[in-house]
Amino acid sequence: MNKKKITVIIEARTGSSRLPNKVIAEIEGKPMIFYVIDRIKQIKSVEQIILATTQEKNDKILIEIAKQNSIGVFTGDSMDVLNRDYQCALQNNADPIIRITGDCPLIDPDIVGEMLEFYLKNNYDYISNRINPKYPDGLDVEIYSFKTLQMVEQNAKWSSERELVTTYITKNPKIFKIFSYENQEDLSGHRWTVDEQNDLEFVRKIYSIMKPKTNFSMNEIIEILVKNPELLKINLGIMRNEGHLKLHDNDKVVK
Repeated sequence: MNKKKITVIIEARTGSSRLPNKVIAEIEGKPMIFYVIDRIKQIKSVEQIILATTQEKNDKILIEIAKQNSIGVFTGDSMDVLNRDYQCALQNNADPIIRITGDCPLIDPDIVGEMLEFYLKNNYDYISNRINPKYPDGLDVEIYSFKTLQMVEQNAKWSSERELVTTYITKNPKIFKIFSYENQEDLSGHRWTVDEQNDLEFVRKIYSIMKPKTNFSMNEIIEILVKNPELLKINLGIMRNEGHLKLHDNDKVVK
């Protein structure tokens, strides 16, 4: 029997509705997804990293980037993200799974590492820092067992559950043992994810200020923002999880 591996699955595709090709947008001469991969590589206990993308022609560039950065790659359904994740995990003996999205170029490997350590020491089906958010938007981490993902794949029926992958888990706290991983200080008002052009400009400013350093922590970014409060205005006013809310508005049974 093949050994289970602690696996990070990075979800990425070029076909974003609000900011197409955002995951390959240039930041200091490199595609945004490079920084996500590079940061995840800093987590010592992770045994494999896989970029999960689609079979669409436009996503071939992501396959090349994954190969160039010596990580695994998996291609699956463009719409059924849950099935893509499940098949990726199944074929790569992933357990547990750490799910990261490709639009988080400021993801903090120290936070991911701390959460993984907590998960491995405790008996939860699913832990996440986005249930009751206390971290900046864009430092989102989800960790769960393969058994949990398999159960979700078998039971999730709604389009939002298939696209957002873990919605079925958080909707069913009586079925799953869930833990909300929270920062002591509430930093949820900070927006460090990339969904809009203004988000991209914000992230570009942070990397420009920090260069040549590319692996800097959440606390270092907070220090930059204390010294340069005008940066906060760049992407002010964009609602957290706006895209997720639209998905729920148009929800339908698909399985």
